[in-house]
Amino acid sequence: MPKLITSPATIPVAGNKVVDEYIGRINSGDAHLSIAHMRSPAGWSEPGQRPEFDEFTVVLRGSLRVEHADGVMQVEAGQAVTAHKGEWVRYSTPEGAEYLAICLPAFSPDTVHRDL
Repeated sequence: MPKLITSPATIPVAGNKVVDEYIGRINSGDAHLSIAHMRSPAGWSEPGQRPEFDEFTVVLRGSLRVEHADGVMQVEAGQAVTAHKGEWVRYSTPEGAEYLAICLPAFSPDTVHRDL
């Protein structure tokens, strides 16, 4: 039977970033996939990470800066980026962004492996 997700779970994140998880470990109990709507203010950044999941990101507004082992890319509204498990990446939004993040398996603080 289909399961209706009536609203997301808002997950607290440092730096005024808003994370609304629709599907994932917290909101729907799904460990195999997570889908979250992110809204990051200008100047937001997070530590680098080497996660145990694949991440697919679709930028809806603004732009997302993605640093990786081979350089840096700017992902603009209407574009997407993939980062595969085990790859080092660091995300930031120098000018602010709104985007969707899909993780396989679902995002977990225990498997993201952020830099200290």
